[in-house]
Amino acid sequence: MILNDAFAFGNLVDLARHRAHLRAGDAAYTFVTESGEEETLCYGRLDEAARAIAHQLKDEGLTGQRALLAFPPGLRFVEALFGCFYGNVVAVPVYPPRTAKDFDRLAAIGHDCEAAALLTTRAGQDHLQQSPISKFRVLATDGGSPAHVDWTPPVLDRGNTALLQYTSGSTGTPKGVVVSHGNLLHNLEMIHRRFDHDSTSRGVIWLPQYHDMGLVGGVLEPMYSGFRVWLMSPLYFLQKPVRWLEAITRYGGTTSGGPSFAYDLCVRKITPEQRERLDLRTWSVAFNGAEPVRADVLERFASTFAPHGFRREAFHPCYGMAEATLMVTGGRRLSGASYQVAERGALEQGLLAPAEPGAARTTLVSCGQPSLGQRVVIVDPETRYSMADGRVGEIWVAGESVCSGYWNATPEVSDAFDARLAGTGEGPFFRTGDLGLIKDGDLFVTGRIKELIILHGKNHYPHDIERSVERSNLSLRPGSGVAFSIDVDDEERLVVVHEVDRAHLRALNVDGVLADMRQAVSLHHGINAHAVVLIRPAALPKTSSGKPQRRAARTQFMAGTLDIVGTG
Repeated sequence: MILNDAFAFGNLVDLARHRAHLRAGDAAYTFVTESGEEETLCYGRLDEAARAIAHQLKDEGLTGQRALLAFPPGLRFVEALFGCFYGNVVAVPVYPPRTAKDFDRLAAIGHDCEAAALLTTRAGQDHLQQSPISKFRVLATDGGSPAHVDWTPPVLDRGNTALLQYTSGSTGTPKGVVVSHGNLLHNLEMIHRRFDHDSTSRGVIWLPQYHDMGLVGGVLEPMYSGFRVWLMSPLYFLQKPVRWLEAITRYGGTTSGGPSFAYDLCVRKITPEQRERLDLRTWSVAFNGAEPVRADVLERFASTFAPHGFRREAFHPCYGMAEATLMVTGGRRLSGASYQVAERGALEQGLLAPAEPGAARTTLVSCGQPSLGQRVVIVDPETRYSMADGRVGEIWVAGESVCSGYWNATPEVSDAFDARLAGTGEGPFFRTGDLGLIKDGDLFVTGRIKELIILHGKNHYPHDIERSVERSNLSLRPGSGVAFSIDVDDEERLVVVHEVDRAHLRALNVDGVLADMRQAVSLHHGINAHAVVLIRPAALPKTSSGKPQRRAARTQFMAGTLDIVGTG
């Protein structure tokens, strides 16, 4: 592992200035537009832009305040982010609003964090000033200010707040995680070591820049490790998934990745003719996180793209969350994915056991191990006693990457960051709300506590049910179903909701699809579903990062507001 000079710095401003001093003319960030054109930002130019923006923010009286960053994907966001760092302004990245729902979310975040201003581009300024969030002071940061401005580096240390990361909302009301310079530097070093990054690495990132994986892993990690990254809009990938792998081919990408749905989308949407143009031999870190890592998706992707240079050992499943800055656990570069085939019945009772011949089984994917002083323990969520290897419990995390808490949170919510083990009093830990187990030091994630479905005394993980249903009929859109429970006559009952694939909508055999869904639940899980529901394409509530929202779907089901095609 090549030693990294960045870990010696106490804040991100000193790090960026160091890069600009030694490598002013080197390309740092390149943004690939939806038309295929490229715009490049070198370290020196980024430093000039950040100083100019910091000067502007100081003149506006924003020093020490919080500012919303509502930018379309691109380099203006990168400049504004570092401009906030340079100006000692707490950056609050948000999804650039388009719909009424987007504006409502942005307004709620701005109110929660008491934002003093909203930063955007000149092109977006008029639009935002005339929107429902016009009460915020809207400032354009791409005004072409002179490079040489009166700027004094802020006095910062590792404890200063760098940004607020608002959670995606898949697990409840979005909350602003307070992320310090020290949290970021520690987590970036962990990623640097796990991925074996150095100045010769080459990133290709389509992930949203306002979301923790795209922000920390895609924007800040390249600066930290000193390598070039090619950025693109999520829509650029989603509209034509082949563009992602073409970019890896064109730029010789070594580090790239995303959630499981992205790999699945590539398998389903990239044609054999398009695959022939790909060369994935340089890809050595194919990270996978942000949602349950699926062994079947990894295997299909590897089999499909192995003839085009993809190496199975490049897979790098990992586990993380905004509350721990980003990464919690990960593997080693080119070590591939590690699996545990477990008996489903035993796992439902909270125990990892080998699957006997003929028994129902499920395949768990290792998310690697903690490093750099991080600690992960599995805890009984009721008694708070730590649990033995191979037992399922709540995942608790401690270490320098774990943030101090949520912005402006109530004491009950803040308690999640101050959990202590019963008996020993060890802590503080962050209670993730996720379920998992540890085997031979590796973490295996099995689900979430609040989404666990308990029927007749047996635990069922919703993503297992969703996967079985998804495979039951080709008319179902992959990655677009949810399973949840409701109370019926004081008894917990199962409901499954799934989108129809747009290509099958016109000739859909509704009764046949519903029957297949119900049969899959009964056959693979021994459950008689209370209701199976087909909804129209794109009707399932999802987070801005594309994860299905089970709670929101449950709320819509109970309110009768789902866009239903058929029920059974």
